[in-house]
Amino acid sequence: MMFHEVNFPVRLAFGSGAGIERRTQITTLASGFEQRVSPWAQGRRRYLIGAGVRSLHDAAELLAFFEAREGPLYGFRFKDFADFKSGAVNAAVAAVDQMIGTGDGVRTVLQLTKTYGGVTRTIAKPVADTVKVALNGVVTTAFSVDHTTGLVTFETAPAVGVTVHAGFEFDTPVRFDSDRLDLTLEGFDAGRVAAVPLVEIRV
Repeated sequence: MMFHEVNFPVRLAFGSGAGIERRTQITTLASGFEQRVSPWAQGRRRYLIGAGVRSLHDAAELLAFFEAREGPLYGFRFKDFADFKSGAVNAAVAAVDQMIGTGDGVRTVLQLTKTYGGVTRTIAKPVADTVKVALNGVVTTAFSVDHTTGLVTFETAPAVGVTVHAGFEFDTPVRFDSDRLDLTLEGFDAGRVAAVPLVEIRV
């Protein structure tokens, strides 16, 4: 997979813009009614960074990060300050934040997920040492986590009917959405970078 397990510098992310996009196909019928379908099961996040760059040092750090990723070629981790926890962003992570499955006595591996209403988002990039798990509401430590995939592996398969919950912090996997990064020299030690787009990727 063309992905680098590195984080975008948090300091340079301040002031970034964020949004979510959907892909919807709309067909207007002869009757005037519409048929609407979406080929995407999940929305895709987009970001605009660059507002946090104020000095030539900041600009050089961003340029170096861009070059190390070879522009859009390699993905990386990005902390979305509006959505980086299993629960509310102003609340501590709890082991019962998200239901990720029900035991069947056989499966030992479950995927971390986060639910928004009826939409379930795969969480593939949890933050190390933040994942908590509960079985039927009781916290357990008999598991391991792959922080590059978001897979939780239990030492023993949860019994039939046991609800499995998890709490965690996570990063969003993204890539640069431009082959170009422009820098403006504004002073002896001041620089400005034009808004740089990032787009969420599936990993």
